[in-house]
Parts: sequence; structure tokens; C-alpha cells
Amino acid sequence: MPAGRITEICGGFFYVDVGGKIIPCKLRGKVKKNRDVYAGDFASIEILPDGAGVIEHIDERRNLLKRPPVANANNIVVTVAAKEPDFHPLLINRFLILAEYSKAKKIIVCANKIDLLPAEKQPEFLSLYEKIGYKVLRVSARENRGIDELRSELADGICVFMGASGVGKSSLINALCPEFNRETNTVSERTKRGQHTTRTVRLLNFGAGYIADTPGFGAADTASIPKEELAALFREFTTYFDRCRFKPCSHTHEPDCAVKSAVAEGLIAVERYDAYIDMMKNYK
Repeated sequence: MPAGRITEICGGFFYVDVGGKIIPCKLRGKVKKNRDVYAGDFASIEILPDGAGVIEHIDERRNLLKRPPVANANNIVVTVAAKEPDFHPLLINRFLILAEYSKAKKIIVCANKIDLLPAEKQPEFLSLYEKIGYKVLRVSARENRGIDELRSELADGICVFMGASGVGKSSLINALCPEFNRETNTVSERTKRGQHTTRTVRLLNFGAGYIADTPGFGAADTASIPKEELAALFREFTTYFDRCRFKPCSHTHEPDCAVKSAVAEGLIAVERYDAYIDMMKNYK
């Protein structure tokens, strides 16, 4: 039975890459009943006489990014804009936590539109996240700046660009591979926010793997992450867990909390702790 990767789900069809040929498929009823299916899943299919297919089986996935919904992602590029739209710390932290929760092998922070900042401010933009341990790339799709370095960071497998609308994900993908010619748009003059151009997740062939072009969104919901797992997704928090007086510790109201002490001493950035507290408010 032929097997391949689901590259797009659109209009009730599941498009499966089987040896470089994209086959439009429907789901067998038993598959639809038993599990959700996402772009990036491996599928075994039956090919019908008319050339279309039916998905008979979905393999167990290594990981899952819930939003944007992509299965088996190896690399996640959390994409922000230096300006237009303006940078919001809470939003990047929500994306990073979603990326951490997916257990992707590599997480990169990509600052697009870096050319819109004064030259003296560019090296320090997002330096906080470098100190935490993330690889930060400062690039400009418009000027084709930093694109070769970004390309070198994308290994085999699936690479997901995730970020708010208007940060330039599709422009970056076009710069990496001009033949993709993804639709782009400008930031709304009225709202100063990005306008959606990508409407479905689509995996595009890139080297030995794929790039996932994904819809942008203005809010990243972390409420699906179990409350007791949230703090550990903040990389720099984990160093202090053993020093908290109470175990478990929510790092919010407890006395003698080592995480709160580290914030007060400047060892953990207030920006990060504030994002944690904001996410904790999502839980009832």
C-alpha cells in the first residue's frame, strides 16, 4: 500500500505526497472516526482507478503543534517583526511556549524587517532570548539579508514558520525559495496589524524536507497546555525549581519561591515572568 506525507488539507481533500506526486485523497470512515488528521502526518493510501486516493491508515506521530496545526515538525521558526507590526513580548512568549510544548528538535527565533530599526538598535533586538538560549536570527526578507544563514539552519524534515499575521512569514519563504511565489500582503494602515494571506497549512518541498506555510494569527492560545507543565516550558525557570520551599510550586503566590526571587534579583527577565503570569490566568 503506497505511503506518503499529507502536505495540505483543504476543501475536504487530504493531499498526500507519494514519491513526489501529490495525490488528492479522502479519509476512510474508520480513520475519520478514530483520530484527527493534520498536515505532516504520514498516511498509507489506496489509489483508485481515477488516480485519486483513500487514506486507510495514519501512522503514530512524533509530535504535534496544535496551532498552527502541523504534525511531525522538526524545526520551528518563531517569527516576529522588528516593526510593522510592532513587537509584542507577550505574543512571542506565547509562540515560544507552544513551540516548546510541541517538542520540536530545534526552535529558532527569527526577527524579520530588521532593516526598519535604526542600525544601532539592531544587534540588541531580542538579545534577551539569546541569553535564554534561543538562536536568534535578525533578517530582512525585503533586502534579502540573513536569508542564507536562515536557510543553513533548516535541517531535513518539516520546518514550521509560526507568528502573527503581517510579520512576513510568506515573504521569508519566498526569499528562501523564490519559486514558491507565496502570496504576500501589507500591514493594514487602519489597524497597524497584519492581514491574513495564507489560509491553510501547506507543506512546500524544500531541500530534503518541507517548509510549512501557515496562517498567521494575532493570539496564540496556550490554554491547552496542562497547567502543571507550563512553568517547565520556560527554559530559564527550571534551574530554580529545586530551591522553592514548596513542591509543587506554582511560582505565583507562594512564599520562598526561588523563581520569584530570581526575578527580583534580575536573573530572570521581568518580561518573561510577566508572560508566565499572564498565561496562568487562562486556567480556571
